[in-house]
Amino acid sequence: MAIQKLYAGVKLRETRTRLGLTQKAFAERLGVSLPYLNQMENNHRPVSAQVVLALASEFGLDVTELSAGDAERLVSDMREALADPIFSDGAPPLADLRLAASNAPALARAFLEMHRAYRQTHERLASLDEALGRDGPHMVMSPWEEVRDFFHYCDNYIDAVDRAAERYSCPNGTRLEPIPHAIETLAQRGIKVQFSDIGPLRALDDDRLAINAHVGKPTQAFQLLHQVALITQNELLEATLDLARFQSDTARAIAKIGLANYFAGAALLPYRPFLAAAQDTRHDLERLCDIFTASIEQVAHRLSTLQRPGAKGIPFFFVRVDQAGTITKRHSATRLQFARFGGACPLWNVHQAFETPTRFLRQLAETPDGMRYLCLARDVSKPGGSFTAPVRRYAICLGCEVSHAQGLIYADDMELGNPKAYEPIGISCRICERKNCHQRSVPPLERRLQVDPDHRGLLPYDIA
Repeated sequence: MAIQKLYAGVKLRETRTRLGLTQKAFAERLGVSLPYLNQMENNHRPVSAQVVLALASEFGLDVTELSAGDAERLVSDMREALADPIFSDGAPPLADLRLAASNAPALARAFLEMHRAYRQTHERLASLDEALGRDGPHMVMSPWEEVRDFFHYCDNYIDAVDRAAERYSCPNGTRLEPIPHAIETLAQRGIKVQFSDIGPLRALDDDRLAINAHVGKPTQAFQLLHQVALITQNELLEATLDLARFQSDTARAIAKIGLANYFAGAALLPYRPFLAAAQDTRHDLERLCDIFTASIEQVAHRLSTLQRPGAKGIPFFFVRVDQAGTITKRHSATRLQFARFGGACPLWNVHQAFETPTRFLRQLAETPDGMRYLCLARDVSKPGGSFTAPVRRYAICLGCEVSHAQGLIYADDMELGNPKAYEPIGISCRICERKNCHQRSVPPLERRLQVDPDHRGLLPYDIA
């Protein structure tokens, strides 16, 4: 595979501005000429190895931050938006999209917001007969999408909340048992915890907090810690929401639940102890579940958030799908970005996990851009607690680039160096460039089709 050059002009400019240095002073500290720095800051040249080393030695910069950020997400999102039939002249070259994402990220986000508004307007017009006579909502992004994008572009890592959760769960450097600790914390606030045979997962009524006794210990702990976050960390949560500047009260309310959930997950699996255990066990999910009394989904999701500057874990992607293939949770700290609308590629092993309950499925996969990943999929069932209650079934997938695979126990005995061992997968059929995929559901919107009624191959059309 070709080594990708590192263009990080925006990050360089942000670093220089934060340090209060002129281009001349910054160039001298980095040991390069002023014209060369100017070219790097404008993405006319890639960042050299000499500059990367200088950034680390001179300024203590976590150089992994140079390749992190929004660029890959923005490119993926723009490609999907530009596949819309409204752009009949075809999508711009991938190189142009990368330049826009790197040099003008604010403009790229504005374009994506405009396209979202267009889609919502189009959907409303399509159902105009039903909408007649009623006042419609304003033409803004839906609250759910707004909150989803907030976490998406934060790398699903909220530093202040994460550190507060770690201080709470490890006040003296040692992790406390989450359920007794949470019960004691709530009792200090005058709230008594009761475990109930009936009712919702969690319900606060004045000075009484009811927790469903039929769910597992990991879920009970998570719900208790969620309530701890709302009561003891309210100022921090509200300050974080103020910085996010959501467009509606509904989005803000949804985001507050998300932040409380984030605190709960980070308190249940505090950063430094969890990162150390993950490295010691080579990311064995079942052992981590036992160590921290957590569920498979909680552990997998937490692994995808270990992006603290200066103490980063392996960059993982994490996704959860329902039985219809719809993505219900998605996050990626890797270059793999999920489709914003619709389901996941049917060739991905996450869909097969429903057929093999309680078993881990491993897959070596390659995306159209040539990147290779180790994917780990498993079903997760959530019983309702009684015979008449519905069982919620999902499948999760956790994965990383193969360059990190040796740090995972699941990579043992896999043929990482064999190109034929990798399954060709895509992101979404509507933007996938593969021409001969036997599972393609719809044609790629950005490619021209050739239809011959006298010829039939895998598909009833050929992709030009």
